[in-house]
Amino acid sequence: MNILIVNTSDNEGGAARAAYRLHKALLAAGVESQMLVQSKFSDDIAVIGPHTKVQQALGRLRSILDSIPVRCYPKRTRTLFSPSWLPFAGMVEKINALNPDVVHLHWIAGGMLRIEDLAKISAPIVWSLHDMWAFTGGCHYDEECGRFKTRCGMCPVLGSNKALDLSRKLVLLKQASFSKHPNLTIIGLSQWLASQAKASWLFRQTPVVNLPNPIDTTLFSPFDKRQARRLFNFPLGKKLVLFGAMGATTDPRKGFKELEQALAQLDSDNIELIVFGSSQPKAPQCFKQKTHYLGQLHDDLSLRVLYSAADVMVVPSLQENLSNAIMESLACGTPVVGFGVGGNSDLIEHEQTGFLAKPFQVSDLAFGLDWVLNAPNYNDLCQNARDKVLSEFDSKVVVEKYVALYDKVIKG
Repeated sequence: MNILIVNTSDNEGGAARAAYRLHKALLAAGVESQMLVQSKFSDDIAVIGPHTKVQQALGRLRSILDSIPVRCYPKRTRTLFSPSWLPFAGMVEKINALNPDVVHLHWIAGGMLRIEDLAKISAPIVWSLHDMWAFTGGCHYDEECGRFKTRCGMCPVLGSNKALDLSRKLVLLKQASFSKHPNLTIIGLSQWLASQAKASWLFRQTPVVNLPNPIDTTLFSPFDKRQARRLFNFPLGKKLVLFGAMGATTDPRKGFKELEQALAQLDSDNIELIVFGSSQPKAPQCFKQKTHYLGQLHDDLSLRVLYSAADVMVVPSLQENLSNAIMESLACGTPVVGFGVGGNSDLIEHEQTGFLAKPFQVSDLAFGLDWVLNAPNYNDLCQNARDKVLSEFDSKVVVEKYVALYDKVIKG
């Protein structure tokens, strides 16, 4: 069995890290796996990327050029919108030349693949959805508009009031391309995203299954808390709340504003906040608590130590698929608090592995943080968190399900 995993990058961003983990899990299980990317950062010989500096530069430039049609909508929101219109990427030719048994697509925006290109892929396609882009008119999250169920148009992300806008045109283009491929299977990484895909106009007649990302629980495992805090120079006698995401302080969907409001309701003497994935913003935040900004962390060992240093992880996202940060934190034995939205409930069992706050109720988010930080059975929460990931998301458990799916798809 020869699997080709296709993603824009091999380790930059949550989707890339999840795709690469699956690649490594397949290799560990004895499955032949390669990864094809537009931007390569690792030295893995099984990852195929651009070979020259010119190709690398063109890959970065394609991401910028792909956004040109979106700039015609001056009232658009800050939610990512990808037209995926750029030709001449050469990716389809590379995919077909490698002749895999299955092409496993992940996050393919950023100018990597044109929408029309998917119909030209010869092998069966399995497509893991890391956001909503595959079945929308171009937005990666729909801001709860639900128009993907009726072919989009009048897109609130674009700030459009026209039915035949860019979003409607892209949905129709996707439908024309997807319908030409004879063997397409969609994977919703969370139960929520699988249900959204099934309800969409584009995938209403396409096979949709729910399979999660895998995680290496030998790598993400508990680390001595006191030692972890010493390594990061964190105080030993404080309660530490951890928050992190790419663009954590700039992407409204990540819930930074809601976190700010929730922390305003908590003790400022005994609690400190840690933010990773973003550097300290130019405009100072109005946190009562002392805040440590760590910027980007680029290796899993540092992340393991960081999760273990914290008393609780908070993920206040307004829309969320299957969060790597939640899974990683739980694997390290650190409970998580988040809103009960999207795929959060796949990972957070309310008052068992953390706390699911009522969606967008800041006071309940604050209550959940306080509840975890002062739980009399806190050690049980930590053990439950670890056990949850071991039983449902460990690489060895999950990879068997992927292999079974590939086998089914190959057999047609």
